[in-house]
Amino acid sequence: MERKDAVTMGGNPITLIGPELKPGDKAPEFTLLDNSLNPVTLADSSGKVRLLSVVASLDTSTCSTQTQGFNKEMAALGDKVASYTISADLPFAQGRFCGEHKIDNMKTLSDHRELSFGESYGLAIKDMRLLSRAVIVVDKDDTIRYMQTVSEVSQEPDYSKALDAIKEALA
Repeated sequence: MERKDAVTMGGNPITLIGPELKPGDKAPEFTLLDNSLNPVTLADSSGKVRLLSVVASLDTSTCSTQTQGFNKEMAALGDKVASYTISADLPFAQGRFCGEHKIDNMKTLSDHRELSFGESYGLAIKDMRLLSRAVIVVDKDDTIRYMQTVSEVSQEPDYSKALDAIKEALA
């Protein structure tokens, strides 16, 4: 399924592959790779609230800011929330980024192999092998409680709404 002109990048319309998910939808299962090339699935964090912070590439300033911002916010929640930054960057690049920026409250996961996460969540950018910027909060029952697909890929998400959704899901 293609969603033509779903978002923009630098003001240019971009086509996304996959469904347009919304709050109330069941979160699709995924298999991504961690920095050690181990598979990580949604089911691995079953019973927890999940933050899925989706970025195009950690090597861009906005993606770096988003990851560092959520990393800081997640420190206060400890292990109550499974917090992930997901991109199509190679796991080795993600590991380097985490080391350089002291990312210890967000686990980076890579969708570089098949973009299956991106396609399942409607965030795969057609013809670029990148993911569109989004923030998704999944509750303990695997239901999407909050989803923001940022309309302009180069802009930051609404952090406060995502954090409010996490707090609601934890209540």
